[in-house]
Amino acid sequence: MQPHASPAASPVERSLAEIHLADLTAGKTYHPSPATWEDEVLYFLMLDRFSDGREHGGFNDLDGKPLPVGKARTTPLFRIEADANNAEWQKWFEAGRGWCGGTIAGMRDKLGYLKRLGVTAIWVSPVFRQVTGSDCYHGYGIQNFLDVDPRFGTREELREFVAEAHESGIRVILDIILNHAGDVFSYQDNQQYFYHEGWQWPVKGYRMKQGDAGSIPFDASGEYPGIWPDGAIWPVELQSETTWTLKGEIRNWDGFPEYLEGDFCSLKDIDHGFGLNDPSLSWDLERRISLFRPSAALDHLVKVYRFWMAYADIDGFRLDTVKHMEPGAVRYFASSIHEFAQSIGKENFTIIGEITGGRSYAMQILDVTGLDAALGIGDLPDKLEFLAKGWRSPGNPETGEQEGYFDLFRNSLLDGKNSQQWYSKHIVTMIDDHDQVGEQRKYRFCGDSLNSWKLLKAALGLNLATEGISCIYYGTEQAFNGADPRSDDYSYGDVFLRECMFGGPFGSLQSTGRHFFNEEHEVYRFVGRLAEFRKGEIALRRGRQYLRKVSATGNEGEFFFPQPMNGQMRWVVAWSRIIAETECLCAINTSLERELTVWAVVDHQLNPPGKLMQCVFSSSPEQEGAETEVMPICGSSVRITVPSGGFVVYR
Repeated sequence: MQPHASPAASPVERSLAEIHLADLTAGKTYHPSPATWEDEVLYFLMLDRFSDGREHGGFNDLDGKPLPVGKARTTPLFRIEADANNAEWQKWFEAGRGWCGGTIAGMRDKLGYLKRLGVTAIWVSPVFRQVTGSDCYHGYGIQNFLDVDPRFGTREELREFVAEAHESGIRVILDIILNHAGDVFSYQDNQQYFYHEGWQWPVKGYRMKQGDAGSIPFDASGEYPGIWPDGAIWPVELQSETTWTLKGEIRNWDGFPEYLEGDFCSLKDIDHGFGLNDPSLSWDLERRISLFRPSAALDHLVKVYRFWMAYADIDGFRLDTVKHMEPGAVRYFASSIHEFAQSIGKENFTIIGEITGGRSYAMQILDVTGLDAALGIGDLPDKLEFLAKGWRSPGNPETGEQEGYFDLFRNSLLDGKNSQQWYSKHIVTMIDDHDQVGEQRKYRFCGDSLNSWKLLKAALGLNLATEGISCIYYGTEQAFNGADPRSDDYSYGDVFLRECMFGGPFGSLQSTGRHFFNEEHEVYRFVGRLAEFRKGEIALRRGRQYLRKVSATGNEGEFFFPQPMNGQMRWVVAWSRIIAETECLCAINTSLERELTVWAVVDHQLNPPGKLMQCVFSSSPEQEGAETEVMPICGSSVRITVPSGGFVVYR
C-alpha cells in the first residue's frame, strides 16, 4: 500500500449544537467489542513518532507483499553497523523536543507490520488539534476537541484508518484528555501563577497562539475577529470562563485538593463540577461521589467524546491523568460513555485509566468510578521489568508479603480483592512507556545496559503469558534503547523514551533518516510467533496463575521459589496458567550465560506421574516438540530446559 493523499477535509463543527449524534449513528453498524480485553494484545504508539509513510525496505504491505521503492518512499531501513550514533547529539536531542512528523497516513501504512506482530488493538496517542505554535507533539495540549491536528492529518483520515484497522482484525483505542486543555489562555500580565489555598487568579484572555499574552477577551471570544480556527478553545461551549478552575499550577502533586484543582503545569485545568474539597474527607470516596455535581463543561466533554465514538467507530479510550480528577467526575464520564457505547452495539467498550498514586488507590478508583482497567500503577511495571532482568523477587506464595511480581496477582487483602481473576481483567501490563511518572532518570527496558536487549524475549514472554491485559510500547519489538544519558539535568527526560520509528530527525540509537520497521528483527519475530501461539491457548489468556517452585537437583526438599542472592537472580522463574483441565507451564531464564535445565512443580491432578508434557513454544524454536515425563516428586514435577534470556511453554 502506497502512502496516499489526504482526503479533502469536511468543515469542522464550531459548536456542539451542530452535532446530532442520532443522525451520525442512524443506520450504521459499529465494530463489536471483544469478548474480553485480556484476549487482546495492545500496542501503544505515539503518533508523531511512529510513521510518516515514507519508509521502504524491511516491511511489507497489509497483504504481505513487498513495497516498491518510489518517489514517495525515501527513508531506508536502519542498519546498526552503519547508522547508529551518527547524529550530532545536541541537535538530535533538540529535534526530539518538538514535532517530528508522524502522521495518520503513515500509521495506516503500517497496519500489515502491526498485524504480523500479533497486535489486536492499537492505542493511539491523542490526535486532537493542539495549541497553535506549541511544541505539544505528544497531543496532550488540546485547543480543539472536535478536530484532528493538521500535522497528523484530518478527521476523515482517522475514520478511514479505523475502518481499515477493523477490516484487518485490529481495534483502535484513542488516548483522550478530560482533566485539562492546552495552554489556551493567559493569566493577568501573562504571569505564571501557582496554586495557593484555592485562590482564583485574575485572567487576561484567550491566546491566539502559543505565547500570546491573552489578546482575546473571555467575554467576546466566540465572536472575536480571526479567532477561528487557531485561537482560544473549541467547541465554542468551552469558551465560557466557568470552564476553568483558574487556580494556577500545581506545586504539591500529592496535596489535596491542589492536585485536583490546579493547572497541570501550563495546561489549563477544567472545572468538572462541585466536589468536597475538605482534606479531612479526601479518603471518603463514596461520599465525595454521592455529593458530586457535574459542571456544564463536563457535559460538553461527554458529548465531545461520544461524537468521536460515533464518527470514527472507536473501540475504547485511554483516559489521561485520572488522579487529577474528582472521582465523581470520572464516574459520571464513565457511566455516560458506557451507556452510549451500549446504545451503538459496543457492549464491552473499554475505558483504561492512567491512575498514579499507588496500587491500593488505583484499585479503589477503579471500583468506585466504573473504569474498566488501569495502567501506570505504582510498582507493577518496575516489578515486571526487573524480574526479567534478574534483579527482583518473583514473589513467594507461602508468605503474606507482596514483594514480587507474582505476589501482585494473588488474593490480596491489601487491595481488598478476593480473586486473582479480577487483576487479569483490570490491569494493563507493559515494560516500556512514554512517561514513567515518578522516575528521575528515565530509560527504556534496553536503555540501562548494552545487554538488556538480550532479555527482551524473557520480559515479553512474562508480559504476554501472565495475567493482565498485555500491551507493547512502540519500538520495544525493535529493541529501542532510549535513555537519558545526562547526570546533571533530567528535564525533558521523557524525550528519550520517544524516539522515531520512522527515523526522521530523532531516530533510535542516536540516528537520523533511517526507519525501524524491520520484520526480520529477532524480537519482532519472537513477539509475532508468541502472539499467534497465545491465540490458540486460552490458558495463556484467561487461566489462573501460580508461581512454581523449581529445583536444580530434583530432590525432595530442594524445591524453592527462586529469590535474588546478593541482589541478583540468574535462574529460572516458572509459573502455570490453568483453565479447566489444561495447564501450561511457562518459564523464563534470567541468565545470559547459559541455558538452564531445572525441575519445576506442576499440578498433580492435571499432570499425574507418568504423563508426558511437551515443549509447545520456545524462544529457541528447535526445542519445540521435546517431551518430558512427569515424575512423582513434590507431587508432580517435570524437567524443563530454558534458553539463556529465553522463554518456554510446556503443556
